Amino acid sequence: MNSQRGAMAVEFALIATVFFALLLGCAEMGRVLWVWNAAAEATRLGARVAAVCDMNAATIKSQMRGRLGTLANANIALTYLPSGCSAATCQSVTITLTGYTQQTFIPFVDFTPALPAFTTTISREFLNSTNNPACT
Repeated sequence: MNSQRGAMAVEFALIATVFFALLLGCAEMGRVLWVWNAAAEATRLGARVAAVCDMNAATIKSQMRGRLGTLANANIALTYLPSGCSAATCQSVTITLTGYTQQTFIPFVDFTPALPAFTTTISREFLNSTNNPACT
């Protein structure tokens, strides 16, 4: 009996390490999926704001960053179609979010997934920020 002393503590330590690593890994994957959804929503919001506000308004990217705080301007591409159009001749607006990575905190695993590119195209509407509360 004395030769078994402490065996339960060692077994618990081994099992608990694996269990808590898996538990934290599941929580982190849930957070990655939340960020994935937030990136898609930020792209939709950016397209909507771009369709009603002045062309290339600063509020477009700032409202997208409000949806996904760690988003950088370099990750956002804004295109008015057809290429080279003016506010009067544009037909649609495309927002593309690319190159965004999410740092995870999974124990013992260095995992930094790159999110896929998200693109939203919407028909132009006003392209005028004057007296437009969506553009503030």
